[in-house]
Amino acid sequence: MKFNKLNIIIVLGLVAIIGILVAQLLWTKQAYNLEEKKFSQKAHIALLEVAKKLYEGTNHELPSENPVQKVSNDYYIVNIDNDFEPEILEFYLKSEFEKANINTDFEYAMYNCHSDEMVYGNYVSLDKTKKQSSVYFPKHKNLVYYFAIRFPNEATYLFSSLKFWFVLSFALIVILLVYVYSILTILQQKKYSELQRDFINNMTHEFKTPLSSILIASNYLMKQDKIKQDEKLEKYTEIIINQSNKLNSHIEKILNIAKSDNAPMDLDKQEIEVVPILKDVIENIRLKHENIVANIEAEKDFTIAADPFHFTNIVYNLIDNSIKYCELKPEINIRLTEENRQIKLEFADNGIGIPSKKLPEIFDKFYRIPSPKSNEVNGFGLGLYYVKKICNLHHWKIKAANNPENGITITILIPIS
Repeated sequence: MKFNKLNIIIVLGLVAIIGILVAQLLWTKQAYNLEEKKFSQKAHIALLEVAKKLYEGTNHELPSENPVQKVSNDYYIVNIDNDFEPEILEFYLKSEFEKANINTDFEYAMYNCHSDEMVYGNYVSLDKTKKQSSVYFPKHKNLVYYFAIRFPNEATYLFSSLKFWFVLSFALIVILLVYVYSILTILQQKKYSELQRDFINNMTHEFKTPLSSILIASNYLMKQDKIKQDEKLEKYTEIIINQSNKLNSHIEKILNIAKSDNAPMDLDKQEIEVVPILKDVIENIRLKHENIVANIEAEKDFTIAADPFHFTNIVYNLIDNSIKYCELKPEINIRLTEENRQIKLEFADNGIGIPSKKLPEIFDKFYRIPSPKSNEVNGFGLGLYYVKKICNLHHWKIKAANNPENGITITILIPIS
């Protein structure tokens, strides 16, 4: 695949989203570690306070060494060189954990020196309906009076405190998947578009060869005396030539559009006078449509920087459309004015008009307004698409609006350099 601008944008976008996602996952992991450390510190402080309270009112003093030891992530032991009751221990544990804002289930056990084993104390749950199950507490050597605390739901508790981080990570994953799906869809559509363009190019090229032969043969026939002497044969030959020329113009238009879509169109901008070009186009169209009425209203002789060939085509397309989509005697009023440092070029006709909802779509490629008149008129829906494309290349603005009575007005705004 050709490594063009679109591919570069796709790769950069994909790398950026993956980078953001990786960074988010690393931040989430860091946040979890910090939350785990914070929980461990709060549990440590709360258990130390419990140990101090168990020493109060006794003849023993709290040892200088820290009595709290963390055995694993959710398991702590507290060494108390003093005898204590389970009810008092549970009361202190509940009150200190509540002060430390440790809102998760816990269970505790105490060492019984008479039986030389850990005696299970109780499972304290915030949810009274939750099923409680005892867990084995191992015995620790060199300790006589001590108790152990386990937080069975510590991991769940920590995850619940990081809901925002996980929701954000999930959202980024969804965005990445949507982006990948969108890119695959765009690439698929691009492939189909290229296949369609190649098919149109090949088809039109194949049409041009037999069409050229038809035109050569028809023009040769027109010069024959027998054809000139027979009025019907001459008329039929003229029909063949006219229809062949019309078909040839359609093929040329399709080829030009396909070429401009495949590669940037080069403009040969020159300083040109607008009114003479308008008059030349009108004179050429009158050779084909003698009954048209075309008026030019210009405040002055305007000069613009434009490609003469393409600008002439724009004018021809707009006037030709006004004639084709008119059920009365065609009347086109062309106005040239200056407003807000812009040349305003308006083409107003008395045609059948366009439904307001369809106006934004008339410049789309291959689009034709569904109407009985459209079915009568030959075309591919490329004329206004070509006009809009040339205007965009010149950095002009173009818009369409319905007239109060009938017909439409196409307006081109050309900045004054």
